[in-house]
Amino acid sequence: MDETMKRLLCSPLLLMLLLVGAVQAHAQTLADPTQPPPESRLLPQSEAPAVPRGPQLQSVLIGSRGREVAVIDGQTIRKGEKFNGAVLVEVRKNQVVLQNGRNRQVLTLFPEPAQK
Repeated sequence: MDETMKRLLCSPLLLMLLLVGAVQAHAQTLADPTQPPPESRLLPQSEAPAVPRGPQLQSVLIGSRGREVAVIDGQTIRKGEKFNGAVLVEVRKNQVVLQNGRNRQVLTLFPEPAQK
């Protein structure tokens, strides 16, 4: 072996490239740990969790000076203001009441899952 070839083989850059190549080759054989387990794909579609319909109450703020605010579908609504045509008439610690004419709709912060 000539002197130039010995220097190339002993260079840190070449050694690092070889190590990176070996790590990449090994990583391709590993399973992705962020993927759901294979068992989760066996569930029938009917057992999938139900997607809530209608407006979703996301947050409630009741201030010490009478300020009452709700966050519904990402919109901040104060008591007395309208959301999709309905007036926010009541704010409680975990639910609010929207009224549109005679129709009242209660939104709960942590709704119970739908029963089958």
